[in-house]
Amino acid sequence: MADSSDSVSIDMESISLGGKEYLVKTHHGTVLVAVFGDQDKPALITYPDLALNHISCFQGLFFCPEASSLLLHNFCIYHISPPGHEFGAPPICPDGFMPSVDDLADQIVEVLNFFGLGAVMCMGVTAGAYILTLFAMKYRQRVLGLILISPLCRAPSWTEWLLNKVPLPGFF
Repeated sequence: MADSSDSVSIDMESISLGGKEYLVKTHHGTVLVAVFGDQDKPALITYPDLALNHISCFQGLFFCPEASSLLLHNFCIYHISPPGHEFGAPPICPDGFMPSVDDLADQIVEVLNFFGLGAVMCMGVTAGAYILTLFAMKYRQRVLGLILISPLCRAPSWTEWLLNKVPLPGFF
């Protein structure tokens, strides 16, 4: 009898959800944008956390049939992957140009202009939430609303920093 398990292995690079990818050239580098849904619907842009792309960051949400159908029924989703975060991207050279968070926020405007979008809904995770917050503060007229998941609001306190560095017995 074969060994069975409840887990399934999925190769994320081979899954296609019917979206189309665009390389958008901006003043601060090229950005990969994956578009899912009808572009005549209101726009929802997503921005992933640091070192993630739209698949690795939002796969749990968009693979959930209920959430995916609800979102795609009401929005056209524009997943923005920061420079160097797309599949197959070359390693980021430490001597090369590194865009600041302000540069990344400015890139979003260029992406919106590329697609001819006006005001949009925004959803970001951690560092992506921070970048979308900067974008919303600089370009208020372009934002209808923000969905921020674990946003970075301030620098961690010494206690928070220490708890992240020192493993506590019984928790690992």
